[in-house]
Amino acid sequence: MSRKLNRINAVPNPNYERVGMQSYASLLKKYDFAPTTEGPYQKTDQPEKGIKKLLRKKSVEPSKHLARVNERGKPGAIKANEEQNDSMYLCPVQIGTPPQTLNLNFDTGSSDLWVWSTKLDSRTKKFGSSTHKIFDPKASRTFKKVPNNTWKIQYGDRSTASGIVGTDNVTLGGLCVENQTIELASKISPQFTQSAGDGLLGLAFGKINSVKPKAVATPVENMISQEDIKKEQELFTCYLGSWRDLEEVDQGESFYTFGYIDEDVIKRCEAPPYYTPIDTSNGYWQFKSESATINGRTITRPSNTAIADTGTTLALVDDAMCEAIYSCIPGAKFSYSQQGWIFPIGTPEAQIPVVTFAVGEKQFALQKEDFGFSKVGEKMQYGGIQSRGDTAFDILGATWLKAVYVIFDQGNKRLGACQRIEGTQNIGSPE
Repeated sequence: MSRKLNRINAVPNPNYERVGMQSYASLLKKYDFAPTTEGPYQKTDQPEKGIKKLLRKKSVEPSKHLARVNERGKPGAIKANEEQNDSMYLCPVQIGTPPQTLNLNFDTGSSDLWVWSTKLDSRTKKFGSSTHKIFDPKASRTFKKVPNNTWKIQYGDRSTASGIVGTDNVTLGGLCVENQTIELASKISPQFTQSAGDGLLGLAFGKINSVKPKAVATPVENMISQEDIKKEQELFTCYLGSWRDLEEVDQGESFYTFGYIDEDVIKRCEAPPYYTPIDTSNGYWQFKSESATINGRTITRPSNTAIADTGTTLALVDDAMCEAIYSCIPGAKFSYSQQGWIFPIGTPEAQIPVVTFAVGEKQFALQKEDFGFSKVGEKMQYGGIQSRGDTAFDILGATWLKAVYVIFDQGNKRLGACQRIEGTQNIGSPE
């Protein structure tokens, strides 16, 4: 292969605001799960009106949607500025000929590649033009519209994005994927207009893609089918850094690679990659995680699984696990108003537990510095590990990913992980 492959630097989203409960709400709507904890966000009956109410069979329960409940327990609408799509990192992607560079959220928890486009109404385009780069299909000589195809993403709070479908060239880290399906937004709910980035690039599996009448292949699936990457390297990798690591060897860098593993990073890790098989039946990077440890004490979790989600900031686990973790931190408590676990700012490193989650048969530790996600007032901070609600699996986002170098080996249907080495734990107050 003559082409030069290179890193895609993931830059911190300049407009990202660390607000723990908003990040949690973003996860609630993304995975559409019901909270098992008390707090402002709850699943409530969706009111039906007119003909829908008359036609619904009495035996059928009304649908539920995410709502924000007030102090009197009454549900209300979620305002667009109350939550955000959880885009902490953005990656430059070139689309079209000549290339138009858009900053996208790389998300292993979804499978759509959608972008802001000139197909949006003039009011939305005007509103977003100052903060978003908008793809213009007419400016690309390789763009082709796919007739009779549509797409629509709908979340648990009824926010949506939808539009038309086309194909074009997409370049990722030196790899040009030809005739990649691109979803062009023509309608966006207010919640999406508030989000940063110019769209999303899904890196899960195509079976959960939203294009109708038939789901389409993701960029990585097309890289493989078009033989853009070597047979033994049908993979991509993720390395997420932090502002806390500016004094470390990596200086807090974040990046993805496609078609190769960065061996320089492997040399800086504790050991070579450990691999475990994945289950793609739900469309996710899902693997067995049947145990965890807290300060060396093993907690067995029979039949438990987890997914690695680069589009998520927090790590979500079951309620019992949350309670076991935070019971080790003096002053930690569950906050109804924040709908999450909080603990004191300035907690000494020695009082933060060593927590590991299993990837297959091997344990991988979180960095203690990533326990504190965001400030809650002057004295407390929102924890980076929270409740997964009634979801049947753990969702391991940036809180966990920042401690490992992850290899998403699509060709061999396995996930690899390397424990990263941290020189010091920067447990200062969250920025």
